[in-house]
Amino acid sequence: MKVFINKRIPDIGMKILENSGIEVSIPNNEDLSHEEWVSYCKKADVILNVGNVSFDKTFFEECPNVKAIALYSVGFDHVDIKEATHRNVVVGNTPDVLSKATSDVAFLLMQSVARRASYNYQKVKEGNWGGFDPLHALGQELYGKTLGVFGLGRIGFEMAKKSLQAFDMDIIYHNRSRNEEAERILNAKYVSFDELIEQSDVLSIHANFIPEHKNLFNFSVFEKMKPNSIFINTARGGFHNQTDLYEALIGKKIWGAGLDVTNPEPILKDDPILGLSNVCIFPHIGSATIEARNGMAKLAAENIIAFSKGEKMPHCVNPEVYSNH
Repeated sequence: MKVFINKRIPDIGMKILENSGIEVSIPNNEDLSHEEWVSYCKKADVILNVGNVSFDKTFFEECPNVKAIALYSVGFDHVDIKEATHRNVVVGNTPDVLSKATSDVAFLLMQSVARRASYNYQKVKEGNWGGFDPLHALGQELYGKTLGVFGLGRIGFEMAKKSLQAFDMDIIYHNRSRNEEAERILNAKYVSFDELIEQSDVLSIHANFIPEHKNLFNFSVFEKMKPNSIFINTARGGFHNQTDLYEALIGKKIWGAGLDVTNPEPILKDDPILGLSNVCIFPHIGSATIEARNGMAKLAAENIIAFSKGEKMPHCVNPEVYSNH
């Protein structure tokens, strides 16, 4: 069985694969063109993919020999799961191991925006400390405020738990289904989408991205939010319309925004949202810890090992494939 890895993953995952005797190929130049990437995939039985490469119908037509895809991510919105399942291609991901790390970033963004940290750090870097002004660029406190979570799964739960413990925030959420554990442990309250956007002092997105979610958070949504509210997105940039977000911020429809994902991604360096004092933006670092990335490498390798043995991937996102065999 031949495995193609488009970028080297942490050693813990590489050693698992090497010790199994599986043939692994990694390009010397990891900055592949689309044509080069496809040429490697055509020769592989399994792909361990790092990054947001699109696995669409065209890909599966070009690379009919691919039998499985092990994603180095928890998100799988860049894979046409329906098409993969139709072609009996097994797809695995890496859940759970990055929940705490990603929620840490959401929590950090919330505080950074609330206290205008990026703006004030930039002032220090520029030597523009300034004199004392009791009214200039004031932040806000989070104690006792309401955190609204869109998508209260594993990552959302960790974000809500931190916010409750640190700031005694009230937790409300909107999901496709109720999260009874969160309601019991965090006293979280299930609300409608409209109630979520109207009641949240901080609104944090942690849902899986699906096409129906594209630009869900647009100007009509932002203008219904509280004028003191903070918008946080560490899930996928496609959730928000960035032009509308900018307009909502400068129009004081909402108070601030913290993004670990942007629309488009990477963000354009001349995007006017970067010049706002009430915005903090990171370059998609949600899982960027040693612990999380090692955990992701281990799970991705384990998915491949299981597949090579004819066993079910332990973290399979389309298990119905197995019933097709």
